[in-house]
Amino acid sequence: MGLLDGLRAALGLRAEADARRDADPEDLFGMSTAYLTMEAELGYDSLGVGALCFSGVDSHSFREAVDEVEAILEAGRADTGTDFRVTEDDHGYHWVVLEDADPEDLITSMHFAADTFIEHGYGSRLLAAVFGYDSPGGSAYWIYSFRRGAYYPFAPRPGRERDSSAEFKLEAALDGELEIEREKEYWYPLWPSASGTHPWE
Repeated sequence: MGLLDGLRAALGLRAEADARRDADPEDLFGMSTAYLTMEAELGYDSLGVGALCFSGVDSHSFREAVDEVEAILEAGRADTGTDFRVTEDDHGYHWVVLEDADPEDLITSMHFAADTFIEHGYGSRLLAAVFGYDSPGGSAYWIYSFRRGAYYPFAPRPGRERDSSAEFKLEAALDGELEIEREKEYWYPLWPSASGTHPWE
């Protein structure tokens, strides 16, 4: 199974078949307290960046939905200070990448973007929300699967290795604060492209 097929299986088709419920962007607000725990108890600082991963549809109505997401984020930029861009990675997946030094504003902007897709009837195209953190021991991400309605940690290391001990430590620390994905087969790694640093690159 190739990388693209693996992602589609873990966050897409297989997750949809095993979906717990419809995508709910309200779950993203769980990160509003989690980032405080990450910083105060675990020594992880927010990177000030997060991203929504979605699969595209070749249709006019979907393009309109993406345009409205951009319009809403642009309109809110003055209030939140959240910068954004829409990109496509080497695997053919699309991302709304948001940057804001204030984690609360970052989460709010991500919620607006996700909610707009859902209002346009494209909630099923939302795959994941990714929140980035950094620590002296390396970077880590909390990944929210819209299909599964749960979070899981991802701690990538050079050579496409994962720091499993860091991931399990994050799971234990945030269990009860976030809805954690219990089935480890859905802890799918979102590796960046060869030239990238983060999953959305």
